Amino acid sequence: MNYKKKIVFPAQEMFKGAAGKLVLSKDWRATSIGEIKNWPATLASFVRFCIDSEAPACIWWGEQYTLVYNEAFEKLLGVAFTPALGKSGRDIPELWSTFGESLQAVREKAKAKLETKKVNFEFSDAGERELSFHHTPIVEPSGSIGGVFTLVSEVKKSKRKENIVLEMGEQRYVRMIEEVQDYAIILLDKDGTILNWNKGAQNIKGYRDEEIIGHNFSVFYLDEDRERNLPEQLMRLAAKDGRAMHEGWRKRKDGSKFWGSIVITALHDRKNDIIGFTKVTRDLTERKIAEDKTRQHAAELEIKNRQLEQFAYIASHDLQEPLRKIQTFIQVLEKKLGDPEARQKYFAKINHSARRMGELIQAVLYYSRLSQNEEQFSPVDLNVVLENVKADYELQIDEKKAVIKSDVLPVITGVAHELSQLFANLISNALKFSTTEPKIIISCRLLQPGEIQKITSSLDRSKRYVELKFQDNGIGFEQQYAEKIFTIFQRLNSREEYSGTGIGLALCKRIVDHHLGHIEAFSESGKGASFCVYLPLE
Repeated sequence: MNYKKKIVFPAQEMFKGAAGKLVLSKDWRATSIGEIKNWPATLASFVRFCIDSEAPACIWWGEQYTLVYNEAFEKLLGVAFTPALGKSGRDIPELWSTFGESLQAVREKAKAKLETKKVNFEFSDAGERELSFHHTPIVEPSGSIGGVFTLVSEVKKSKRKENIVLEMGEQRYVRMIEEVQDYAIILLDKDGTILNWNKGAQNIKGYRDEEIIGHNFSVFYLDEDRERNLPEQLMRLAAKDGRAMHEGWRKRKDGSKFWGSIVITALHDRKNDIIGFTKVTRDLTERKIAEDKTRQHAAELEIKNRQLEQFAYIASHDLQEPLRKIQTFIQVLEKKLGDPEARQKYFAKINHSARRMGELIQAVLYYSRLSQNEEQFSPVDLNVVLENVKADYELQIDEKKAVIKSDVLPVITGVAHELSQLFANLISNALKFSTTEPKIIISCRLLQPGEIQKITSSLDRSKRYVELKFQDNGIGFEQQYAEKIFTIFQRLNSREEYSGTGIGLALCKRIVDHHLGHIEAFSESGKGASFCVYLPLE
């Protein structure tokens, strides 16, 4: 059967086939777990496992241990057991007295248990038999225990009885899970070697069983996770606590990544020694993307709130400053209208202040229009970007006898005109804030996987980043102002000494933020400055 992810189907489709007719015959509306269409996804999935299995199996769901089981389970007990469907296991004394204590222990400790017992149920005509029960906790997405799954087998008399029991249990377990397609369910030995592989694992991870069985399950983890021994840590945790849960990026056969939610459960023999592990993986990439978008929207909202605060400051200070000058000059001019020299002087000042105000308004409009969502990202050759910017500043470069040296730059995914603005602002600042012949060096290096986290924790460690460093020999600044310089209209030098609106570096930061990157500055007064820009390659 082919089930779409996260969708609970109507009963007739969900449980179609002969193995499901027992469940379909029950009116579940009056039971504690309600009608089938409203069952939790975890319960629905395990019911699929149960009724599609040739092995006797049952589910004890919820705190009432409500019973759901397949026809193989019914036949094994040798009794028409249909009236017990949907009832609490506590209300069936013969079953509850046989292994109710074990079920409660599995639920409370979240730890699988294998037990073998001689049973002789009064309702069965099969007499005394020795049965093996493999109880496994059913873990909900929240981490709580939703119920217990029990796989039953009859122990055959043999000198190697225990080995046969384990072999039968493993074979039936494999048959039960191999057709499940929504979950990757695998059996591991004590060292993490893969022993079996179901269709869900092939769908999610991309390997066929003959390609992956015999390999260690650590092959699914990213290089940086393997370097910090995450797979081994999870196995140790499962061995210690009975199970281990984790979410993170995993690697498919083709090298692509998916966000996997995993549960590793330790398996024990009758002596309570670990004999292996089960590992269940769900592909939650869609959920992860949705959560990341929500976090991104929250971060963007926070940024917009800060921008509103900055605009409020601009409106109350920077934009009013030339307006106050114009008003002052007009008042002075009114008193000196008869003085031609004074009239010419103050008209010139009024005109200068008006132009200054216009520049500020245009700068604010450009800053506010820098899109966060509208622009389409595409491959951008940064070497072409640099050459175009050098051509635009050819006159200033020649006048100042500036030297610009650069490494070979990569092609990244971005917005071409924004990256051009980024390069232009950084190069023009280096040309402007210099007292000698400017020397600008642009170096480039690719960061190693996970290295970006050592620089800033705000970026996605799973992406590959490039570092672009713009170094100059200009006037520099005190390092204590390294963050302030990226705030709109925050200047460290007077306009009389160095022209400009004070928006260039604020634009640089906004462009880098739009590309999901990071920018920081390093300097010492009188000794030049370095601007480090970190951008994802894709």
